[in-house]
Amino acid sequence: MKRRDLLKTAAAGLPMVAARADVPAHLWEGYDFGPGPAVHERLNQGPFDIDQDAGWQTVLFTTPSDKPVRNPGLGLVGYTWEESGPSLAARAGRESLEQHVEKMASLPFVDVLYIRCDWRDVQKQPGRLDLNPVWALTLNAAKSHGLRVAFRVQLSSPNFEPDRLAMPDFLQSQIPIVDIGPIRDRPGARYREPRYDHPAFQGAFEELLHLLAERFEGDPLIEWVDLMQYGFWGEGHTSDLPSPFPDYPTAERTFTRMMRLQLDAWKRTPVAVNTQPDISNVGNREVIDMAVRAGAWLRSDSIVVEEPIQIEMLANRPPWLAAILEDGYFRQYDVDKLAVDGAGVNTMENYMLHVLDLRANYWSLWTESDNLRRYNERYPRGFHDLRARMGYRIRPAWVWQRKRYSAPELIVGVANSGVAGVPGVLWLHLESPDGRLHLRGALDAGHPHGGGVRQGAFLLPHDYVGAIHLRAEVQIRPGVFRAVAWACEQPVAIDVKPWNDPGWRKGV
Repeated sequence: MKRRDLLKTAAAGLPMVAARADVPAHLWEGYDFGPGPAVHERLNQGPFDIDQDAGWQTVLFTTPSDKPVRNPGLGLVGYTWEESGPSLAARAGRESLEQHVEKMASLPFVDVLYIRCDWRDVQKQPGRLDLNPVWALTLNAAKSHGLRVAFRVQLSSPNFEPDRLAMPDFLQSQIPIVDIGPIRDRPGARYREPRYDHPAFQGAFEELLHLLAERFEGDPLIEWVDLMQYGFWGEGHTSDLPSPFPDYPTAERTFTRMMRLQLDAWKRTPVAVNTQPDISNVGNREVIDMAVRAGAWLRSDSIVVEEPIQIEMLANRPPWLAAILEDGYFRQYDVDKLAVDGAGVNTMENYMLHVLDLRANYWSLWTESDNLRRYNERYPRGFHDLRARMGYRIRPAWVWQRKRYSAPELIVGVANSGVAGVPGVLWLHLESPDGRLHLRGALDAGHPHGGGVRQGAFLLPHDYVGAIHLRAEVQIRPGVFRAVAWACEQPVAIDVKPWNDPGWRKGV
């Protein structure tokens, strides 16, 4: 099954119809999605004019680094399980599942381990989770190697049809199953989809959601959770085939309800919504709008062979939202099968560097660790450039000290040499070495934007003189803070000098 073949057929084969969702089609550039996450303890962010200024000096300036940082909200994503299972070698019995997971986790450029599996791979009977062994292996490997974990549970997947559905067997006698059309290359075989709106499906879905949230909600190891969406691979479509719903209102009502349940369940864990256009007429625009306003990150499962509307959405998303990108065409990273163009750029590298055009945070690597290692050895530029520029890369580019209201004030100019905004709210902390002084405050959501600078000011105690350490955290969800490493060459320690220091500059 080639998902991009399905999507290309869908884009070409469906007739144009008027939008019926409550959210009309619109450009994302300049669109009002609301103010973003609330900012408490907001720092004064300027302008810092000459009023109340009795002298100033630059006390710190730092150099940007292109070395990789494993910060929350960015990274390269290695798959321990995708919709067809683990690596090709593990499926063929040439390596064990344990070996496959360990090899992926050991790659030095992998930051996040990812599981994408069917519902039947996490639940086999009512009232409990029955996680496939890959889950424990992945979670343990992430802990051992200092990585994070993300996952998607698919309510439907075409990969194993018609032989089996994504739903657990115990549900299939309770829920109506609808024949939606033929499977190409398999004469007589048909795709089947559940009636998502059926009470038995909705009850089972709520139980599944409750079980997953009970196990993983707020776990610091979990980087994000993909929202469980309609159709093939949970991407929000069934290609050029019809949906199983009797009408559009039923479909939209069903999926907006399921979206609200998920947004309510994952309060402390980032969630991601697929940006699939509504080719199956199930209410995707309403779902995506709702998710974005609730702070959901965005993801797309292709990057070059993608509809223009998705590229515009991703490129112009609100700056406080992360974007997760992958592509299904060249997922094997087989260096012997990759074409090189007239500029000497291989096809996979051309794909992956479009991540930077979209100001994205993540790039997915799929399951083939041996191929990934060989690819990086032969074509190191792609992974290096992504790790040097993808996502956000912040540093205190300038720190100024001035006298204000007869007290020392520090103004921190935070620069972002990455392509994306901060995925959430950035908090700055000033601390004395002895711990007696601790000041903190937040910048506005998403700041500093990719390639931008944002300033924030701290008024210190009147008589403070001495060293101060500056560190940062990102608030990725309300009340959830993760430490952020500075992407600069220098250690960040500030020396607050007394007013009579010989190096003090008087005036402006």
